[in-house]
Amino acid sequence: MNRFDYVRAGTVAEAVQALGAGGRLIAGGTNLLDLMKYNVEKPERLVDITRLPLTDIEAHAGGLRIGALVTNATLAYDDRVRARYPLLSSAILAGASAQLRNAASTGGNLLQRTRCYYFYDEGTPCNKREPGSGCPAIGGVNRIHAIFGTSPHCIATHPSDMCVALAALEATVNVTGPEGERAIPFAEFHRLPGDTPEKDTNLKPGEMILSIDLPARDFGPHHTYLKLRDRLSYAFALVSVAAALELDGGTIRTARLALGGVAHKPWRNREAEALLEGAPATRESFRKAADRIVSEARPQSENGFKVELARRAIVRGLEQAAAGTPQSQSDKRIQ
Repeated sequence: MNRFDYVRAGTVAEAVQALGAGGRLIAGGTNLLDLMKYNVEKPERLVDITRLPLTDIEAHAGGLRIGALVTNATLAYDDRVRARYPLLSSAILAGASAQLRNAASTGGNLLQRTRCYYFYDEGTPCNKREPGSGCPAIGGVNRIHAIFGTSPHCIATHPSDMCVALAALEATVNVTGPEGERAIPFAEFHRLPGDTPEKDTNLKPGEMILSIDLPARDFGPHHTYLKLRDRLSYAFALVSVAAALELDGGTIRTARLALGGVAHKPWRNREAEALLEGAPATRESFRKAADRIVSEARPQSENGFKVELARRAIVRGLEQAAAGTPQSQSDKRIQ
């Protein structure tokens, strides 16, 4: 671990000013400290923001505004979230361990970096760590890697469960920085790797997350978060599905679908959602949407199984959502 300066910010303005060049924010530190121990991240300065007034969950524009320092556990168990946004609560409870959820912050969850083996191994090349050095996962050990939105420079996946639900709910991320405050639609917050895989988000230099807005539409009755992984205990998703529907009798009025574990960011396919809207809530409709989504898959040498796994997970997730029988996160066996 490299030497670094430590600054405790008393205000948001102080935090933005202290970030400067080479600075990194720290709150729960559940990802950043690991990366520093592995010498993947080498910040010159840590800016502690744990004393800032960003810990509230409050009503906003018919929905909820979640402060960046709200812990994952607080968010998952908040009565308003469980009542109006159970998809979000379920996704959070599907991720990490209870100890990590007690420490991890909501803003930090959005900024998690990939769990790619090569990214964490300083002894191997990695375009995310050192742009231009190569991507040994391509043609290497890539069982857990992406099947959508990859580039010749990176095939890593985004690890968050919470972000998959936020993508389906179409949340908004409020940030501030040297140029002032701005709001970023969730679909535009994370990036695909393209030619710059070292950039995970569209945050500008010196910007920090203030809060996340959940819109008024909540998809309470018909939702599910289905997470498929190598073991039922603490593990990252091979494929996860956040499904949310609005039904008019047996017809789908609105459909939202986001996948995790399959791309560099939470993955949505608007064409597949459009196929569902106005269609009957049947397995045949769900299969057509799933087929549309996986038709764009480009698997690697060891992760071709994810294509059929994603297809089946999408159909099962939509069935759970339509029936109003969401996946249990305490009994993780698939219903």
